[in-house]
Amino acid sequence: MVTRQLEKAVVIALAGGNSALEGIFIAGSDATGAGAVIAPPHPLYGGAMESPVVTEIAFGCENAGIASLRFNWRGVGASAGRPSGEAEDADADYGSALALLEETVAGRVVACGYSFGAAAALRAAGRYPRADRLIMVSPPPTLLDAAAFAAFSGRVLVVAGDRDGFAPVAEIERLVDSARHARLEIVPEADHFFGVGLAAISRAAGDWLAEDDPDGGSTQSGG
Repeated sequence: MVTRQLEKAVVIALAGGNSALEGIFIAGSDATGAGAVIAPPHPLYGGAMESPVVTEIAFGCENAGIASLRFNWRGVGASAGRPSGEAEDADADYGSALALLEETVAGRVVACGYSFGAAAALRAAGRYPRADRLIMVSPPPTLLDAAAFAAFSGRVLVVAGDRDGFAPVAEIERLVDSARHARLEIVPEADHFFGVGLAAISRAAGDWLAEDDPDGGSTQSGG
């Protein structure tokens, strides 16, 4: 049985030092000192770190003994600034969160995100050498760089609902097939918001993070 860790509110300094984002950190118990950054969905459409999907990813990390840091985009919640859907701003926010995590944990880093946040996680994984694993939940293919996804050399887990109109399974399957060590976890009856099958996210993430092998493959997870 996993002993739940306390959630700790943290302040994430943005570049320049004049403003900051709010975040929630959960310590890990893994001996390797691994950690994960988890990005929420689009800030202009209610995307926040309190999202049930974002929280489930954090639970999955905790179940695997991995520390996690989830955060609010600029202008969301107590984060400074104005909300922005621009990739440049999202990359700066994600990079600031990742920089704090890299100072906090000693081991490898997992880049994670949900929807819009999944696209930001993919871009971050391509820029930061310590981010050698990637978890993407319901990534809209229109927001992804397919070439960057295929070129990523680390392990990848993609979780998607089979009724997701924003991240259609057929398109996600083609992306996963193009990657070296990617796995697709399909959640039956789930749409983009996981009103059904929410717990499957933490289960899939926790199990995958606990594995050592780089094998890919597609599976279905019960809701």
